Amino acid sequence: MTLPTPGARRAAPGTAVPFTPTAPLTSSPHATGAVTFPDGFLWGTATAAFQIEGASTEGGREDSIWDAFCRIPGAVVNGDDGSVADDHYHRYREDVALMRRLNLDAYRFSTSWARVVPDGKTVNQEGLDFYSRLVDELLAADVLPWLTLYHWDLPQALEELGGWPNRDTAARFVDYAVTMHEALGDRVKVWTTLNEPWCSAFLGYTAGAHAPGRKSPADGLTAAHHLMLAHGEAVRALRDRDPEAVLGLTLNFTVSDPVDPTDPADVDAARRDDGMFNRFFLDPILRGAYPQDLLDDVAHLGFADVVRDGDLEAISTPIDVLGVNYYNGGAVSATPQGPAGEAPAGTADPGGERADAAVWETRSPNPVPDGIHHHNRGLPLTDMGWEVQPEGLTRLLTRLQRDYTGPRGTSMFVTENGAAYPDVVQADGSVDDPDRLAFVDAHLRAVRDAIDAGADVRGYFAWSLMDNFEWALGYSKRFGLVRVDYETQARTVKSSGRWYAEVARTGVVPARGAGTGGSAADAE
Repeated sequence: MTLPTPGARRAAPGTAVPFTPTAPLTSSPHATGAVTFPDGFLWGTATAAFQIEGASTEGGREDSIWDAFCRIPGAVVNGDDGSVADDHYHRYREDVALMRRLNLDAYRFSTSWARVVPDGKTVNQEGLDFYSRLVDELLAADVLPWLTLYHWDLPQALEELGGWPNRDTAARFVDYAVTMHEALGDRVKVWTTLNEPWCSAFLGYTAGAHAPGRKSPADGLTAAHHLMLAHGEAVRALRDRDPEAVLGLTLNFTVSDPVDPTDPADVDAARRDDGMFNRFFLDPILRGAYPQDLLDDVAHLGFADVVRDGDLEAISTPIDVLGVNYYNGGAVSATPQGPAGEAPAGTADPGGERADAAVWETRSPNPVPDGIHHHNRGLPLTDMGWEVQPEGLTRLLTRLQRDYTGPRGTSMFVTENGAAYPDVVQADGSVDDPDRLAFVDAHLRAVRDAIDAGADVRGYFAWSLMDNFEWALGYSKRFGLVRVDYETQARTVKSSGRWYAEVARTGVVPARGAGTGGSAADAE
């Protein structure tokens, strides 16, 4: 497996990159045949603490914002919560053994801030001990621990002090990051600060679709800035503690295409969509400045007053790895498509997980949404209502390499990619999920296309290892390569999981129609 070498980083150029729409790709040289990935390419899966751990009141853990959000009537489909989830807290040894049988090189997991520092200031040794046991189990199974410090589960105690719109939360996060490194830094060498700050800020504080459920454009912008500040200061602190650590963060991305690329209004709608989804985070982190067009777009919301001297220098602290989460892109217009064709809310949002929304009322996650309309393009849809658009991943990775990661000397890993489909358990207990298998197959081919085009992509993490609590959609959607029976907690490797295990073993995506392999059959 090939990880970046810490220290091999160049200075950020510091100038904004204008938005330039690109045309969808029409063909791939790897469309049907066998595809071989480079030696050392990292194969993994990913999960998040609140989605799988359960044990919400055990081991000293206290409420996160998601525990509180789940209690709001109508906020989560079917009133589901994460109190049990996949019971990973008690079954982690079984789950690590499953990873090994799936031939995984690495496991990307998150630690729960609410388990480790439940009140936001006092360290809970029982919580640290759990993650220490998990890391030891992973290392014993020869699975690389890829640790994410924050996957949306802010301690409720800190939310009550203002949450991410409160600048002090960033300082508390740095303390938490150092606490985790003190406990695990001798064994964990890859550290991700944040997962998808777009979701934390704009779904949580502007749309109200995710915890904590606030609905304020200004709060969302402030939260986003403080999240990035927390990231930058944590990278500084961890780098000081361990110069050899591999450090980075994970962002979720879309590819914004104007419905009519000859219409200036549609192009501007795509610019603004791309701006708030992609460039709002990419530019300060990898170029040390917010794009001026975005600052102009949000000037009426008072965002300039949030950014203090020195913030952008901290936010742009060099990183080794950019994690890329991609599920789909979107076609954007300045005019609605109409009642029969308008894309459902969240279709163009890799994090907008309310495509079939519950009764909890939400607003747009974009702080400046007027005149941005997503259109359906007639592409196949996943169970989330998201379009299947693998070529968008190729365009995204090549753009990132050209404009952001390449000039900075930062490597990329696809840290989430996958699909929800309505799995059916067969009479013999097996789960055949050809749609999910085809989705991963197509996106791996898209990654190979990007590598061939010069993108420095060094690994792929399928989302997700197993079915889990799907945030505001509860247990109604299944993303796993492994099925979880929530009544019995039995794990069953799906056909996509068996196929992926063989890809991870060989480093080769087989020719289409060549079968699903069987090396993980005993993982059932």
